[in-house]
Amino acid sequence: MLSISSDQLIIWVNSFIWPLTRILGLIAIAPIFGNAAIPVPMKISFGVVLALLVAPTLHNLPLIDPISLPGMLILIEQFVIGVAMGFTIQVVFGSVDLAGNLIGMSMGLGFASFFDPQTRGNTPAISQFLTLVTTMLFLSLNLHLALLSTLVESFTKLPIGVDLTLQPGIWLHIVSAASVIFSSGVQLALPIIAALLVTNIALGILTRAAPQLNIFGIGFPITMTVGFLMLFIIIPYLALPLQKILEFGIQLAALR
Repeated sequence: MLSISSDQLIIWVNSFIWPLTRILGLIAIAPIFGNAAIPVPMKISFGVVLALLVAPTLHNLPLIDPISLPGMLILIEQFVIGVAMGFTIQVVFGSVDLAGNLIGMSMGLGFASFFDPQTRGNTPAISQFLTLVTTMLFLSLNLHLALLSTLVESFTKLPIGVDLTLQPGIWLHIVSAASVIFSSGVQLALPIIAALLVTNIALGILTRAAPQLNIFGIGFPITMTVGFLMLFIIIPYLALPLQKILEFGIQLAALR
């Protein structure tokens, strides 16, 4: 007759619940996986399948009752780790969104916004376009698989039960990653912003030379045309910078 001790039952439950919590934390916030267009039951089902694959590889789990206070603290800790890993990838997409915002405002298209299921808010049309381009590149480079691989490796680098309060460098690493939003966003938008700046300077000189011209009548079509023309020119050259930013995001997700 098969007999199962209480210790074995606790280990089996812990080996499934704790990794599932970390996995669902990443799925809840990471781009593509956490998209609002994906039904919640599908996200949970995917997390359960991934947890079932990861569970047999886990060893030396702490023998703690999952419904006790220490067990609940570990549960919260695993969710925080998953959210932190997903946040680092979200930061990369946030830099692209910032670049689109800067370009849109410089072109005068800041008012042209649509609902974006990724950010769950109104996003300028240029930002949404660049986000779609980045998403397609993210999928074409199989970086979504690299993110899942990094998630699985995290159970070795950050074992379940490790005290993260003794590793303050991890949290500093996550906070410093937020600087990517501003630096990368400005660098991506800089060519178009520079071209529009030159255009606005030329329009200012033209207005001073011919005050009878209606600058509001000709300025908006000109800046919008120059912006779209520059966007059309630089799109083929954005693949390499976006690839480096996305790969940097995967490295950040490793929490190293």
